[in-house]
Amino acid sequence: MGFYIGNVEIKGNLCLGPMAGVTDLPFRLLCKEQGVDLVYTEMVSAKGIKYGNKNTQELLEVKDMERPVALQLFGSDPDILADTAKTIEGMNFDILDINMGCPVPKVVNNNEGSALMNNPRLVAEIVNKVSKAIKKPVTVKIRKGFTEGNINAVEIGKIAEQNGAAAIAVHGRTRDQYYGGKADWDIIRQVKETVSIPVIGSGDVASANDAVDMLKQTDCDGIMIARAARGNPWIFSQIKGYLDSGLNIPPPKWEEVKKMILRHGALLIEYKGEYIGMREMRKHVAWYTSGYPRSAKLRNRINEIETMGDLESLMEEYLSNW
Repeated sequence: MGFYIGNVEIKGNLCLGPMAGVTDLPFRLLCKEQGVDLVYTEMVSAKGIKYGNKNTQELLEVKDMERPVALQLFGSDPDILADTAKTIEGMNFDILDINMGCPVPKVVNNNEGSALMNNPRLVAEIVNKVSKAIKKPVTVKIRKGFTEGNINAVEIGKIAEQNGAAAIAVHGRTRDQYYGGKADWDIIRQVKETVSIPVIGSGDVASANDAVDMLKQTDCDGIMIARAARGNPWIFSQIKGYLDSGLNIPPPKWEEVKKMILRHGALLIEYKGEYIGMREMRKHVAWYTSGYPRSAKLRNRINEIETMGDLESLMEEYLSNW
């Protein structure tokens, strides 16, 4: 069931994918409690670390209880990436991941993220220099390709392996698709058949059945879940229960959702303070309550939340009017 990334043992096959503004320390801890096997940090700018950007320091914090952790860097300069990797290697993470999949314009326009897939030679140089700079395993996260006219995940996967990558995560969409349309799992299968390092499949896994289907169709070593985990850390325990024991674990009841929301809010306050924590909690509450009765009305009130007391009151009011 598990696999190794370099010398790091992943005890199962469920991974929490990196999401900017979502997979911070509090959210990773909640997903870990639900049984996820490998968590990824939010992507961190290599230049930001190199030049001492204070906003990047918080992104680098990792607790022992959430390990193994893959810390994800983004950048396009092989020397800066390698130097940064060397600088932070002693920190409390296990795997260094290089982002080659982010579709956001401000990242792509800087020739970073998924733009790297347009430059296989640069990919080779980045992976080679970073993997030689540190002893911790280096991995890459890529997409199917940049456009439908340039599907090159297999080529990039081979290049990554040849230059020292210990695993590769493949999202089955092109950059042009962003997160729309359907993820192409066949490209994940093709990469898996081509390389001998572990392959983690990503895209459109939102249930236990999806996870089973992805494993069957791609033979991937790990399953990466990202957007489907927003407001739903239980997805990991549900998938794990089904894969391990054939259990169909039902969605959480409202009391459990409320408990998780309050726990999430408390963790955000603990690590970021009440002012920032409660503002960040607003989007999480919207995700947690999506699909529940009267959730649209609740979401209209979320932006009023400024304190933990506000959050508790809103939850009580929502529950009493259920």
